[in-house]
Amino acid sequence: MRTFSFKPSLKKFVLAFSVFSVTLASAAPISLVSREEGSGTRGAFVEIFDLLQKQGDKKIDMTSPRAEITNSTAVMLTTIARNKNAIGYVSLGALNNSVKALNINGVAPSVENIKNKKYTISRPFLVITAKSNPLADDFLGFIGSDKVQEVITKSGYIPLDAKAYTPKNPEGKIVIAGSSSVTPLMEKLKELYIAQNPKATIEVQQSDSTTGVNATVQGIAHIGMVSRELKDSELAKGVKPRVLALDGLAVIVNPKNSLDNLSKDQVKAIFSGSVKDWDLK
Repeated sequence: MRTFSFKPSLKKFVLAFSVFSVTLASAAPISLVSREEGSGTRGAFVEIFDLLQKQGDKKIDMTSPRAEITNSTAVMLTTIARNKNAIGYVSLGALNNSVKALNINGVAPSVENIKNKKYTISRPFLVITAKSNPLADDFLGFIGSDKVQEVITKSGYIPLDAKAYTPKNPEGKIVIAGSSSVTPLMEKLKELYIAQNPKATIEVQQSDSTTGVNATVQGIAHIGMVSRELKDSELAKGVKPRVLALDGLAVIVNPKNSLDNLSKDQVKAIFSGSVKDWDLK
């Protein structure tokens, strides 16, 4: 009687299955995470990475509808930290050890690289007003002072040239509303201002850039926080912008992701949905 051995075939099968399994693991589906519409961070991101498509007289945001939407910087960071296949974006000043920032076109996101213009993924932090208010005007003068520029630098942002400021100790209350990216910095500036001007009361309300613009125009807020360039339609409403600081945008992944670099074209392909897994070519 003839006997047959299946061991070589079995070994080949196991080897082939192992290779197949590794391929599947390396090609895990990308979990796309984006900020909400109205977010200044999203507005700056889609502008910089060419994710706006002109249709008639409008520009359409081409972010994939598959993207999970987060409504603040903090939620974005938490979402990426909990999902090893996730990718998103945040303010450079908001980075922490729970996520990993990717190089873009081989350049690391850093204050130094933004200053020397090697890292071009950046946007302004703006404060805007629509009507004059004595306390708001004094606060705007304060944010250009030496001490404020030091806080801006220590917070991971790029300051502007400092100007002299003398405390006037004005009385009253103002509301500052808008971008969740600007809010943490604004909270620090509020505390510093109140320490020098104890008769003043400042309420900082976190939302998003578009809401901040609308609140300022409607008189709900005295100062708006915006983390992108203003639109022509917003300028037409009479708001006056002032640059608070410059900020980089960082594309972030989970620390377990072995990826360290993406090109701008790859980022666009991922967030538009044309690339859906981590088997990047």
